[in-house]
Amino acid sequence: MRPVLLALLAALLFGVSTPASKLLLGDASPQQLAGLLYLGAALGVLPLHLRSGRVAPFSRLDRRSALRLAGAVVAGGVVGPLALLFSLRLASASDVSLLLNLELAATALLGVAFFRESLGGRGLAGLAVVIVSSMALSAAGGHPGIAAGLLAALACLCWGLDNQLTALVDGMAPAGTTLVKGLVAGAFNLSMGLALAQWSGSFWIVVTALLLGAGSYGLSLALHIAASQQLGATRTQAIFASAPFVGAAVSLALPGEQASAGLLLASLGLAAGVALLFADRHEHAHRHAMAQHVHAHRHDDHHHLHEHPGLAPETRHVHWHRHKPVEHAHPHLPDLHHRHDH
Repeated sequence: MRPVLLALLAALLFGVSTPASKLLLGDASPQQLAGLLYLGAALGVLPLHLRSGRVAPFSRLDRRSALRLAGAVVAGGVVGPLALLFSLRLASASDVSLLLNLELAATALLGVAFFRESLGGRGLAGLAVVIVSSMALSAAGGHPGIAAGLLAALACLCWGLDNQLTALVDGMAPAGTTLVKGLVAGAFNLSMGLALAQWSGSFWIVVTALLLGAGSYGLSLALHIAASQQLGATRTQAIFASAPFVGAAVSLALPGEQASAGLLLASLGLAAGVALLFADRHEHAHRHAMAQHVHAHRHDDHHHLHEHPGLAPETRHVHWHRHKPVEHAHPHLPDLHHRHDH
């Protein structure tokens, strides 16, 4: 239940970012705003990272995880937010919010095609219902320009890739992953934005953008990563699909925005699809080779058998640990320990 709540909170925080960003685009270019949002994300997770006691967040990354992190920074931190903000300049906040339902489809399709995620019959049916419901909701919300739609689709594809890559980063806590992404992507986009256009916003625009980034991109991303490492990226994204509803609802308070007639029906369809995804069960005998890594874990999940005197089995914590070889069978999700072709 805890990872589900983490994913829901991440969705709520991220959902408000789209209409808020639409307002801020009147005082900053897309590159400048993208940079400020992700620098704010880094500031938002910095206290969580410092609490972990690790000064260098990437000190224990192996080469494979470092490449995954680099890909997540470029796709999810640089290209994704830029595509979204340019889309917001061409279409209404409610239209763009609804188009972000495409992120679920992108995450799921990338997971099955390239990242060894497994979906059974009910899971595939749930995915189909979610995609159809998202398409219906987007259509009912109006038809943004072709350029805006393509840019929103590009943003969703980038974030789908980001979701899959960060779920597989081994050797770094979620706060560290988000800190690196925020600092690198934020600095790059802000530098590019200031080189291309003169800054015209006020000091309060900077403060507002940083605060928005801290909550909607910093804390939200950290919660999303933590959930995806326990549920798998596709199922986490199914919950995170509620974020467009939050964005669309908030957007309706903005001038010039209109309510979508198909909002209720699409919402019910999406809820049914999410239920089918969670009803999908995957269980078989499987073997784990010896492994050493660091990630958030608990000791009642069949895999973390090392002892911590005085620590309750359900308490989640982070440290470097070793797994002995083991063969067993139990229901499981495509998390860090279960990426296999079954």
